This record gives sequence, structure tokens and C-alpha cells, in this order.
Amino acid sequence: MNFGPRTGLAAMLSLLLACSTPAREVQAAAGERPRVDTNEGYIAEVTRGPTRDMSDPVAVLHFVLEALPDTVRVMPTENYYYFRFVEAGVPWAGSIRLGPAEREMGKVELSYYKDIAPWAEDMAGGRHEILGADQGVKVAAEEALKYRVTAKGRSVLFVLNDMSNVVPPAALLGERERFIGPVFDESGVRFFLVYNGQAKVFHYLLDETVPVADELVPQSASPRILVGRRTGFAYYLDQLRDRKILIGVSEVQSRLNTYFDGPFDQLPENFIKGEELRTAIVDADASAKGEIDRLGNYLKEEGRYLIHPYMLYAKPADLMRVHTCAASRVKRPDLYAKCFVIEPEGAALGPPPVPRK
Repeated sequence: MNFGPRTGLAAMLSLLLACSTPAREVQAAAGERPRVDTNEGYIAEVTRGPTRDMSDPVAVLHFVLEALPDTVRVMPTENYYYFRFVEAGVPWAGSIRLGPAEREMGKVELSYYKDIAPWAEDMAGGRHEILGADQGVKVAAEEALKYRVTAKGRSVLFVLNDMSNVVPPAALLGERERFIGPVFDESGVRFFLVYNGQAKVFHYLLDETVPVADELVPQSASPRILVGRRTGFAYYLDQLRDRKILIGVSEVQSRLNTYFDGPFDQLPENFIKGEELRTAIVDADASAKGEIDRLGNYLKEEGRYLIHPYMLYAKPADLMRVHTCAASRVKRPDLYAKCFVIEPEGAALGPPPVPRK
């Protein structure tokens, strides 16, 4: 999920429990026993009256910190700690982000807004703030990838996800492909971000070195297309290597900015070495030269270079265009790889789809 300057505001957030849940319950939910949500608990939350000033970002940050245990883990690789809660019958969503630049300056990025719904897709009441000493907020590094955030006397240690030793199996990459870094998406699915220097395209490859937190369902139109039952993520079973390439994300999930909007907003910024990402972006798109920093952030404006090669699909049948393209180009690796890249307006870089018989 992304909410903020990069796509409109700053990134949406995800806690496994509502932030108004007591810290001891959050800790219990993190254990081995599965959590059970009840309608009784839900009704208690939505019927609770106003409890805080949503126009005060420091008060909101303090409220969230108060609801958390003393130590939390930030799993997504773009360093977002997502949360949701209900205030006076209105659902809110948001995130605490410890980005590389901000945290080194002793600051934290806070974003929150009224949660999006199909009948209300605007991010109403949204706030995006960089908070630091000037606002009475303290961010201090305790050790590598561990940062303590303090607001109004409440302190929580944020442990960032250490994926520094995660690399793809050698057989997963082609001769002209370069591994950029590991991605842990807010959906709970892991990927390898790869750049193909021959075709000049990026791919998100499914990381199957760990159990995949989804059930991948083969599609009847082509068993090479697999769709996650939980996430809706669509993959193509590569015809050249034993791997799965992310080719699609549900358009509805993307529009509603959910946990299943795809990994474009979870770049592995803590683990990108040197100039690898910037070099790959400029190689793929010469217009980016001189416009971005080493992590793909724009130098002259807010936002980050978008690495979004996969399709936003409305129904699984839409994904067949990828298979049609791949089947026709399997003997041309330079062209074949482009079949898995979809331009933002939805036009495939490969040949137009052939009508099914």
C-alpha cells in the first residue's frame, strides 16, 4: 500500500490488530495461537465515541505508540509499520515509516487518513508529516536496524526486517539478469527484485526459498498462470527457468490501496548496494539520468521512480495476454522478457493478445 508524496500522500498501514487494542493483546496475537476476531469486539470498537484529536499528528503518533508493545517488528522492506483503528465509527488507516534519510536525521514519517472504500475512494482527512525534535518526537538508533521512537513519554523500539543475507538461488537468474534486492511485501509475500539488462526490464520473482503464504491456483485457460487465493497476486510459470514471475495484481486492490496492491511500494532500500538500483533504472529509462538518487527517489520533486512491471487486472482472463505473448516469443529471450512488463495505461509491451478460439 502506498499513501503519500510518492503517489498522492504517503503509505497506508497495517497492524495485525486495531491500534486501540491493549498492548498485551497485541503481544499475545504475535504468538503461535491464531487470532479470532469477533463481531462483539468489532461493534464495541465502532460504537466507541471520540477519544482523540485527529488533527494533531503528534497526538495520533502517541496514541499508536501507546497501543503497541514495547518492541515491534517492521516487516515490509520500505520500512512502513502499518496500522488501522476506528475513531467515532470511522475507520482510519496509516503508517509509521522509518526511511533511511529520515531516521538518520532523527525523524519519522507519519501518515494517516480515513480508510478507502469502494463507495469512498478519496483519502479524506489525510495527514502526512515528518516528525522530529521540533515536534517533540525523538528517533534514536540503538543498533543496526533498530530504532527507538518516543512521543509524549511513550517509547517503542522498532526492529526493521534484516534481509541482508537473503539472495536468490543461482539457477533462478538468467545470464543477463542482476539481483537488486529482497522484497518483503506488506501482504506477507516475499520477492526478489531483478533487472534484466538484455531486455532492459525489471521483474519481481516469487521467493520460494521460504514457504509462500498463499495458495497458488492454476487457471483453466493456461496452467502456467497461477493466482493467489488470498492475495490475488498472479504469476507466470516461466518457460525458460523454474521460477514464477509476478505478472498481475488485482485492479480493485490497487485502487483501494490495500495490503494486496503489489510490491511496487516495498523496495529493499536497506539492502541496495551502491549504485545498483540507479544504474539499472537509468539503463532502462535514460530520462531518469540526473533525476534520481541511488535509491530511486526524485531529486527535484517528491516521489520515487515507479517500478511496476505487472498488470492491474480486472478478471483472471485478462492475464492470458501475457501467456499469448510469451508463447510466441519463447525462442527470443530479449523479446520474451518484455512480455511480463505492462505499461501503466495497460498496453502490453508484447504483441496484442490473440482472440481465444
